Amino acid sequence: MAKPRGLGKGLGAIIMDKHDDELVETVKLSEIRVNPYQPRTEFDEDALNDLASSIKTHGVLQPIILRKSVKGFEIVAGERRFRASKLAGKNSIPAIVKTLSEKQMMELAVIENLQREDLTALEEARSYETLMDKLNITQQEVATRLGKSRSYIANMLRLLQLPNDVKKLINEGKISGGHGRTLLSLNNQIDKSKVAQQIIEEKMSVRQLEFHVKQLNEELNEHQGPKFVSPKDKDKDRESNNRSVNNTKPQFILKQEEILKKQFGTDVEISNKNKKGKISFSFKNEEEFKRLIDTFMNGSEQ
Repeated sequence: MAKPRGLGKGLGAIIMDKHDDELVETVKLSEIRVNPYQPRTEFDEDALNDLASSIKTHGVLQPIILRKSVKGFEIVAGERRFRASKLAGKNSIPAIVKTLSEKQMMELAVIENLQREDLTALEEARSYETLMDKLNITQQEVATRLGKSRSYIANMLRLLQLPNDVKKLINEGKISGGHGRTLLSLNNQIDKSKVAQQIIEEKMSVRQLEFHVKQLNEELNEHQGPKFVSPKDKDKDRESNNRSVNNTKPQFILKQEEILKKQFGTDVEISNKNKKGKISFSFKNEEEFKRLIDTFMNGSEQ
């Protein structure tokens, strides 16, 4: 059984008060306005119509929560029931009126949004972002209020870094939040949107995508990226890299490199990583390549 999402410290008590059944009253729909802090801007019309049909038959089974305002009431929680009641042709709705601060009202609106079963990963991430921005709190504080780990909140928030077209695919349910988080591990030079389309076309699971992303990153590293670099810039980059590497190489390796450079008449690099050594010889054209091969074969420079 799935664990219900936590309500925020102290806020669960506001909604689930033991004496709420004594406070239920009937309020005219015309006196109610929607919550200005409601993070949800779109409502599924089919789902609303289904709820309206249920309300016509059974009425509103769970009261909505309101806050008294200057011009009537504001919805704290239950906007779907409010909208569906209007569609059902109702004139009033059962409600519980609470005394809440602006801060509590905003927080409850976001948290109610997080209780939705049809919440997409991106909508969930935006809700966490809203809590952080509006309440000026940290990821850890959001995690504590909602009974989640900080790493979970951080991972969800990372989805907001995706390109807009990829975020749209998540909202449309064409790819999952897990797919989105995996796409974020792609090298920045790789087009995330194109890979997202591959997910759909090839019906990749998250595990398959993880393997695919790993392959793409490795291929890019092997080819040193897809961009074109002029010979002059390559020489500059090589010199810069050599200077950087040379600062960490042992003196005996540097000395051997110089000996080999003089012996073979070309740039030589000795590297030693992960307990594996490698000696690299550079050549600029076919003639130099053949000369190096002849030198290796004959054991001395011709």
